[in-house]
Amino acid sequence: MSSEKPAQPEDIEALPAPQFGWNDYAELINGRFAMVGFVALIVLEVLTRQDFFTWIGVR
Repeated sequence: MSSEKPAQPEDIEALPAPQFGWNDYAELINGRFAMVGFVALIVLEVLTRQDFFTWIGVR
């Protein structure tokens, strides 16, 4: 038998509720999207062997 008890709702850290405007939840989501976008940009550059500006036609 395990001595650990199952996690109770009050033990789990709650995520901030979605709200409108500048708030912690918006910053959390924006940061996650920025990380995904940065990784996607790196993958794009590795696969195409071109930098971002060449890929969009600036150079």
